[in-house]
Amino acid sequence: MHTIAVLALDQVVPFDLSTPVEVFSRTRLPDGRPGYRVRVCAERPEVDAGAFTLRAPWGLEGLEDADTVIVPGTADATAPVGPAVRDALRAAAARGTRIASICSGTFPLAATGLLDGLRATTHWLAAGLLADRHPEIEVDPAVLYVDNGQILTSAGAAAGLDLCLHMVRRDYGSAVAADAARLSVMPLEREGGQAQFIVLDHAPRPQGSVLEPLLAWLHENLARELTLDDIAAQAGTSTRTLIRRFREQTGSTPLQWLHRARVRQAQHLLETTRHPVERIATQVGFGSPTAFRERFKRTTGVSPHAYRRASGRTTVR
Repeated sequence: MHTIAVLALDQVVPFDLSTPVEVFSRTRLPDGRPGYRVRVCAERPEVDAGAFTLRAPWGLEGLEDADTVIVPGTADATAPVGPAVRDALRAAAARGTRIASICSGTFPLAATGLLDGLRATTHWLAAGLLADRHPEIEVDPAVLYVDNGQILTSAGAAAGLDLCLHMVRRDYGSAVAADAARLSVMPLEREGGQAQFIVLDHAPRPQGSVLEPLLAWLHENLARELTLDDIAAQAGTSTRTLIRRFREQTGSTPLQWLHRARVRQAQHLLETTRHPVERIATQVGFGSPTAFRERFKRTTGVSPHAYRRASGRTTVR
């Protein structure tokens, strides 16, 4: 079973601490088995959590055999990180353990040097401070989370939920992640009009915007061969106006949005069916299997076959 170690530092933000505990503790596999074993770890038995004092059942030794270590945010992002915590995180990284931070938890993670040379995010209010204190990190304040493979970071508050659900999907596929999202009363893929969404995950569909009917139409017609002129005609506007509205409300162009939606649908089909890649390419509207493979790998970083092998969640439909 996958072990999650949540590291509670002094002045830990209770919301950030509870998010991974709740999401991973409630995740169930299709046969009903728990997907994760969760433990809360700390350098000392008692941790200042602001409104209350937390008693952690595990010390730093709880990180040693964990598959994932999560560092929640703290009330004081500039608080120094003790050598024992730094060493424990560095040792975990050296063992290949996945490490993720939530909100200002990026700061103690940055203090270890593990983020040097990587792209990372944190709460937008603290992004400037992170960039000033750690110029060796490429700070991106516009996204909900950043997945570098072994090291992941998230923005503040609810973005921790997005990150945890993303990790569940990485580990067990979309069906298990969707079930975990429902238990959290949280959409698996949050919608919104800002460009604060990771390209690898989904094409945003902002609710209540003038584009909403068009985006719904596009999603229903992914399998069709659509040009920019086709989309503009459906919207009843010029291509120039269409592009401007897409950039304002989705952070991308119409064709970029369409490609992202097609790849996302392809991910779902790869995870939940045994359809050949060639059939899926047609189902999601790519003109040829070669074009599909190239776009899919460019977007996700892996081939469709590799993605299917990694998900390991195929069923016949």
